[in-house]
Amino acid sequence: MLNPIPRGFYLDDIFDDNKINTSDQMKCDIYKDKDAYYIEIDIPGYNKNEIKVEYSENLLTISAEKRSEEHNIENKKYIKRERFHGKITRQFSFTNIDEDHIEAKFENGTLLLTIPMKRIETRKNIFIN
Repeated sequence: MLNPIPRGFYLDDIFDDNKINTSDQMKCDIYKDKDAYYIEIDIPGYNKNEIKVEYSENLLTISAEKRSEEHNIENKKYIKRERFHGKITRQFSFTNIDEDHIEAKFENGTLLLTIPMKRIETRKNIFIN
């Protein structure tokens, strides 16, 4: 009788479905200027209506959810499924921002968020001579 190939021998990277890291699916760049923060985050394979952006208690949450098409799965004999179905999330902490004027634009799989900073009122003391 032949011994079967151990599960981690040749195929561990090819057929291992347990290595999904959802933050790897939402790569981002964050930068700022004097008025706002900007986040460019890649969310390929999702439509605009599958993406949700929320800001609450200094926490900006970006999530995307793709539902599996269960009726198509029954008709296919998959060898490997790499395309993610489910919910992915990234969170960022921001303070001192104008949450009422956050803007979002989604184009070609990239979400651009413009997060304006609150204007800090400065008070000058004027000395009388």
